[in-house]
Amino acid sequence: MFLRTITRNQNLMNVLIKLFLGVLLPLLIFGEIAEDLLEKERFAFETPFLLALHANATPATDRLALLISTVGGASIIAPVSLLILAVLWMYQRRSALFFGVAVAGAALMNLLLKFAFQRPRPELWPRLVHETDASFPSGHSMYSAAFVTAIILLLWHTRYRYLALVLGVFFSFSVGWSRLYLGVHYPTDVLCGWLAGFSWVMGTRLLIPRPPQESPVNSQLQDV
Repeated sequence: MFLRTITRNQNLMNVLIKLFLGVLLPLLIFGEIAEDLLEKERFAFETPFLLALHANATPATDRLALLISTVGGASIIAPVSLLILAVLWMYQRRSALFFGVAVAGAALMNLLLKFAFQRPRPELWPRLVHETDASFPSGHSMYSAAFVTAIILLLWHTRYRYLALVLGVFFSFSVGWSRLYLGVHYPTDVLCGWLAGFSWVMGTRLLIPRPPQESPVNSQLQDV
């Protein structure tokens, strides 16, 4: 009985830590920035930062940024997400439900946030890509963060968790860098995209926790 109580208290503490670090703290930072945007305040560092980034532009870096931006966009990452969802549905439907809500919910929330804030995109130099929707928050950054966080959580109990963590963080940061380099977002657009995507998926995981029994997919991964 005593050990059961300790275990229950430890589980509650773990949930509270995940709730604070994974959901509340990112949303608090997001809210502070969003409040300033609603009050039409400007962030003095953003324009000099983008201009400094653009000052080092080269044709090779242009091509790299365009490639990363394309890979991190809906035309690539959405079909990949559907493929992962289909595989998960075959083996572990609870994980499929989590992944579907995580990535689709992030995409839908991004559309709603863009509509709510209507922040104009930067117009600092002739851009290589043409974007017509609002700037805040960055859809590429938000969706890549949601996609990567969901994958990391799905693989966290396998031997591939650290590989997924390193590659996932590198990919998401690369996508954010590409959007800044191309001049289609302000730094706060990218930062808040990461924060919103991450917090959405962490909150989804708390509502749809990992199944008590390990899925065949995870078992196969651990046995490799």
